[in-house]
Amino acid sequence: MSDESPLIRSLRAAVAAAPEDVPLRLHFTELLLAEGRHNEAVAQAAVALQHAPGDEAVRDLMVRAMQLPTVGTPPPAPTATPPEAAAPSPATDGTQPPAFDWAAAEQEVAGVVGPRFAADPTDAGDATEAPLTADGSGDPADASAWDIDAPGDVRLADVGGMQQVKDRLDAAFLAPMRNPELRKLYGKSLRGGLLLYGPPGCGKTFIARAVAGELGAGFMSVSLSDILDMYVGTSEKNVHDIFEAARRQAPCVVFLDELDALGAKRSRTQHGGLRNVVNQLLTELDGINAAQNEGVFVLAATNVPWDVDLALRRPGRLDRTLLVLPPDAPAREAILRYHLRERPIESVDLGKIVKVTEDFSGADLAHVCESAAEYALLDSARSGTVRMIGTKDLLNAAKQIKPSSESWFASARNVAMFANDGGVYDDLVAYLKKKRKL
Repeated sequence: MSDESPLIRSLRAAVAAAPEDVPLRLHFTELLLAEGRHNEAVAQAAVALQHAPGDEAVRDLMVRAMQLPTVGTPPPAPTATPPEAAAPSPATDGTQPPAFDWAAAEQEVAGVVGPRFAADPTDAGDATEAPLTADGSGDPADASAWDIDAPGDVRLADVGGMQQVKDRLDAAFLAPMRNPELRKLYGKSLRGGLLLYGPPGCGKTFIARAVAGELGAGFMSVSLSDILDMYVGTSEKNVHDIFEAARRQAPCVVFLDELDALGAKRSRTQHGGLRNVVNQLLTELDGINAAQNEGVFVLAATNVPWDVDLALRRPGRLDRTLLVLPPDAPAREAILRYHLRERPIESVDLGKIVKVTEDFSGADLAHVCESAAEYALLDSARSGTVRMIGTKDLLNAAKQIKPSSESWFASARNVAMFANDGGVYDDLVAYLKKKRKL
């Protein structure tokens, strides 16, 4: 377009920078018509019409652009019709000009702009699609609207260390599920609930995904934001729809994250909506009958199990409890290797790092690697010479970071001492005694 005037070039750039500025596009279209660029004028008018379909100025400009001859089309040859035989003009006979054919105009510019509206779902080609709700989110009554991840490749073998946790999971939860003949012999139902608790950042969610992988089951992660709704009754319906989706696609693991928020003690809950959510959750865990929840495995995680409503933990619901502690030495080494795998390191002695990071959570170890990388980066920027991350950087980072689990154990100690009714927290008591914190 080397023959363009500077004004046209400037306006073309301005329109590209502000595509929704209809007055600017109209001005650009007028200049294109004045310079005889009729095809471009039609395209620009069509885009303007797409942004402002009811604007009379835009429609008039489209009419003018479409009625002018296109580039490369010679005007019709004049005839010898005498003036007195010519058709009268609208000004002289009082009639209106024929209506503009918008359908033909739309066909002509179809290759320039796409359709303004999506296809009607009632059309033959979309007859199988369900209509959307007012907010465009789909039919809330359709349980398939909830996302269920396909069985993943994560297994317990991918969880570094933590052999005691794996053994307890296998004995109490996984072994009966893997052996259908034995399960049938002993009358074990294909359902169950497990509550994972412990300090934050210790891998409870990852373990839940590993359990789903071991069972070859789908995985659905549910948090408070997925359930709560401002309208009365909708939160309870969300809980029901979640379990209905899991039942339809069984086997499925439903993972209730931050259970203390979803299932807080009703005696301490002031908000009626939250109490109703707990009631609905209890109903879904029980099912109308025992067979209804066959193949639905409910796993939950919390940092404060003592704040969870006691009814959720009675037999037949989340009746098994598993303490997930900070990673042991093999697990810490695996976590450090994972977070250092794509960083420039040199001669890192992981054994030293593992020794000084006892009681560190997985999140703490990730923070150690991030801080060590910051030290090396800052040193490289100041010296002008790039260097690798070394053992010294990691040790310095570990010294500056306090284990986040310490505050959790400080509060858990009181529960272990004074609220261990029925031996629910015996594992926690044993660990605190081993660490001489009790």
